[in-house]
Amino acid sequence: MNDRLVKLLSRAHTTAFRLTRGVVGRRLVDNDMLLLTTMGRRTGAKHTVPLLYLEEEDVVVIIASYGGRPHHPDWYRNLMASPEATVQIGHRLRAVVARTMNEFERAEWWPRVVAAYGDYDVYQRRTSREIPLVALEPASVGIP
Repeated sequence: MNDRLVKLLSRAHTTAFRLTRGVVGRRLVDNDMLLLTTMGRRTGAKHTVPLLYLEEEDVVVIIASYGGRPHHPDWYRNLMASPEATVQIGHRLRAVVARTMNEFERAEWWPRVVAAYGDYDVYQRRTSREIPLVALEPASVGIP
């Protein structure tokens, strides 16, 4: 799928998710989906993308696969420049701070990620970069 089509489908998914407060778009490929809003590293504008996620207690884990492309997705690069973000899970908004998981955390989580959606293993084989797993942890302040 080309980048333009990915962005178009992402916008449509985001719109449906927002309009229905997560009723439509909360599940895709048998997995839970969230909306991640980051601040653009160049523009400072807010950008929102739908992403598959896993959750344990109050930590949300997202996967920067970008379908196995050779470069990281923009949302990941935005988070590395400014780790404060917002996630919407269903109708609930949460302020979060992002960090890339270290090698030990990734080793623990990667099998869970692949069990949730097997294509992540395909994406990892498709690229020479290590696909980052990102922990979104509760921010100590309110929603940005």
